[in-house]
Amino acid sequence: MTVRSGIGFDVHPLVAGRLLVLGGVRVPHFSGLKGHSDGDTLTHAVIDAILGGAGLGDIGTHFPPDDASFEGVDSLVLLDRTRDLVASSGWRVTYVDATIIAEEPKLSPLVARMAKTLSSRLGIDASSVNVKAKTTDGLGFTGRREGIAALAVATLESGE
Repeated sequence: MTVRSGIGFDVHPLVAGRLLVLGGVRVPHFSGLKGHSDGDTLTHAVIDAILGGAGLGDIGTHFPPDDASFEGVDSLVLLDRTRDLVASSGWRVTYVDATIIAEEPKLSPLVARMAKTLSSRLGIDASSVNVKAKTTDGLGFTGRREGIAALAVATLESGE
């Protein structure tokens, strides 16, 4: 058996008139994330981490932002496709650790739901996905409430 890890990062600007979705969970807020898909920066970071661990490039390679078929798509659909892609390449996700970086809204009451949603889509135990929310204490674009960023690390195993 081979074990690998991948790192993912994503950021999207906050804009009025969009739903805020993180980890597949609708988050009550007055603005949402701008993106070609639903802008779910947490799920995008997880996808990048998984693809990186499997050595399969990044989210833009598989789901290009200029492809009209992905416009407005639910990022959990992209996660499903990513899970299937890495499985067909002989890999299985065993653990995900992710951090959302946002000044607001307060996300700590929702991170367990996000972890459960992500683990369910990945087909792994809920205890195998950890989601945290951090602020930057007012520093940078996240501190100015201009956007939300996310980091993720995924551990994968192959059956070799």
